[in-house]
Amino acid sequence: MHPAPKVIVFDVNETLSDMSPIAARFAEIGAPEHLAGQWFAALLRDGFATTVTDSQAAFADLGREGLRVVLSRVDIERDLDAAIEHVMSGFLSLSVHPDVVDGIRALERAGLRLVTLSNGAASVADTLFTTAGVRDAFETLLSVEDAGVWKPAEGAYDFAARQCQVDRAEMLLVAVHPWDIHGAKHAGLQTAWINRGGPPYPSYFMPPDRTVAALPELAVQLAS
Repeated sequence: MHPAPKVIVFDVNETLSDMSPIAARFAEIGAPEHLAGQWFAALLRDGFATTVTDSQAAFADLGREGLRVVLSRVDIERDLDAAIEHVMSGFLSLSVHPDVVDGIRALERAGLRLVTLSNGAASVADTLFTTAGVRDAFETLLSVEDAGVWKPAEGAYDFAARQCQVDRAEMLLVAVHPWDIHGAKHAGLQTAWINRGGPPYPSYFMPPDRTVAALPELAVQLAS
């Protein structure tokens, strides 16, 4: 039986932010839209690789270098450096998913502390939430850039617990990524998987404690 969580820890990229416009940025520079997904998956892979080899790299740096590799393989309609910046700047104009604002406010009304733990920069999360009008709901915006290791390494979740001054078991991580759910649960956090599209959860990962189709459902589950 889990204790009632005191702190809700949100992943940001794809969990709260709608990253579908990034594919349009690829199209705008003359690259196939499907490369956006391949590039982002490779970005995460490389971030994980830096962590397991005890090195450190920022999300934006990996993103730019990864774009240089991916875009060098296709004919694009802009200078390569300009094309890279066009894609990367898209992160600053993303919106939250339609269910996010209501879900955040419901959790806030429940008296829960809300924070983020992103593999990306805290400044990107700040822009995202300010634009959405919910920045005031978050106590702090944490990034693995300050933790020294990427999620799903245990040290990233431990960093969040230390910053919030609570036990790991008193934190609940919310994410759309099963690898993040697995990492958080392995580190001793409670977990909630947002399954917006209906895909099955991988059986080789530790299962989430809760599953919701949209964020407002989480507040309802926690209240019951």
